[in-house]
Amino acid sequence: MGATKTEEFTIKDTKIAKYAKALAHPARIAILQLLIKKQACICGDIVDELPLSQSTVSQHLKELKDAGLIKGEIDGVKVCYCIDEIEWEIAKSYLNSLFNSTISKNKCC
Repeated sequence: MGATKTEEFTIKDTKIAKYAKALAHPARIAILQLLIKKQACICGDIVDELPLSQSTVSQHLKELKDAGLIKGEIDGVKVCYCIDEIEWEIAKSYLNSLFNSTISKNKCC
């Protein structure tokens, strides 16, 4: 994140932003939902399930993997993907803490 001075923010804030970026595209949400539904590592099935090309799906998988939400395992010439359970729980906790923050109803414009 170069010139954005990310070192000025907490690790938690940086991770929330990383998760939010990864969740910011409907194709990535669809991929996550597919992985959650299947509850197993999926290789070529992802492309069969989405109206996207292999290269586009690969780009979205990379974003999700870079955010830590999924993990990939090499299986011969294929890479199989599944939810990274540990990082998923961290993401859930961090995002819940943000969305569960109390907002005063009468003190804003």
